[in-house]
Amino acid sequence: MLLCRMDELEPNASRGFKVDGISLFCVRKEEQVFAYINNCPHRGVPLEWQPDTFLDVEKQFIQCATHGALFTIEAGECVAGPCPGEKLTPVRVTIEAGEIHVDL
Repeated sequence: MLLCRMDELEPNASRGFKVDGISLFCVRKEEQVFAYINNCPHRGVPLEWQPDTFLDVEKQFIQCATHGALFTIEAGECVAGPCPGEKLTPVRVTIEAGEIHVDL
């Protein structure tokens, strides 16, 4: 399923989407894109504190706005906060002809 064009997601930025009633988000790290279900494994709440704001200030980690847990962008694993070792639910991403697609 097409989410957006690659040039619509800035490098080192994040963006939320709603697909078939499922809330998810993508993070672009240079030319790679990672996608996860928008749900904190600790609290079961959405991660962002403002629309499309899923990253910490330094844009090094995905951050839960509810309790500050930090997750790696590449694996979605919690490395700081109340749920170390727990992971975000990944969504398979492919990039074809400059378009970002997900497989739910």
